[in-house]
Amino acid sequence: MGKLTTHVLDTANGRPGAGITIELFVLDKHDWRPLKTVKTNADGRTDGPLLEGAAFPAGTYELVFHVGPYFRQQGFLDQIPVRFTIRDPAAHYHVPLLCSPWSYTTYRGS
Repeated sequence: MGKLTTHVLDTANGRPGAGITIELFVLDKHDWRPLKTVKTNADGRTDGPLLEGAAFPAGTYELVFHVGPYFRQQGFLDQIPVRFTIRDPAAHYHVPLLCSPWSYTTYRGS
């Protein structure tokens, strides 16, 4: 069964990004439709998959990580959008965010 998961790592401070709001959107024809909003737990992860099974079709998605409040005054970044395409909804797609107040990187994890 396919699923979408994520987590946030605070690379500047060497710890999980706890309490970060993440919004998930799907491209529906020409408009972005919101699917869900979650917060990361103490381990920087969501408590469960963002999508899975029949609720996880092929398509184009966007995760928006709200890191501004997490980094408060020391930060430069506010919202980090990560847009990606799911081609095989039977697979596991893990989209981690590694971030600091000034930079970020992401990749397709396992």
